[in-house]
Amino acid sequence: MRVVEVLVPGGKATPGPPLGPVIGPLGLNVKQVVDRINEATKEFDGLSVPVKIIVKEDRTFDIEVGIPPTSALVKRELKIEKGSSKTGREFVGDLTMEQVIKIAKMKKDEMLSYTVKAAVKEVLGTCVSMGVTVEGKHPKDVQKEIDEGLIEIPEE
Repeated sequence: MRVVEVLVPGGKATPGPPLGPVIGPLGLNVKQVVDRINEATKEFDGLSVPVKIIVKEDRTFDIEVGIPPTSALVKRELKIEKGSSKTGREFVGDLTMEQVIKIAKMKKDEMLSYTVKAAVKEVLGTCVSMGVTVEGKHPKDVQKEIDEGLIEIPEE
């Protein structure tokens, strides 16, 4: 069994690089692999998605789709191309608390966090480095309000 890990554009993988040159030599039908990946990643259109292709001895394969990086999910929510180049002085967008919680829930299984609350704080940390405010406040202030119990994060 071999495992191939690639980063592909959600829903838009092609038989060219990075996929084709990696899967071709393994004896797999490249078109089948590409079609399965595109089907599995279409909800992440426009984002880079980590994908694992697990190739079995009999030349069948399974696909595991990861979740795009937190920063990519933040950019998608805000519909922006990139974060701030002057973080701390220049802000590029403002998320709602609901959007932060939504991103945290998507990423929670891949994070080091065991709770939604901890995952939310991790997403807020990404917001700090990207120059993104949350409901008009600096993400560090929002983290403090969560720690002080001023903002409730539902655990589910």
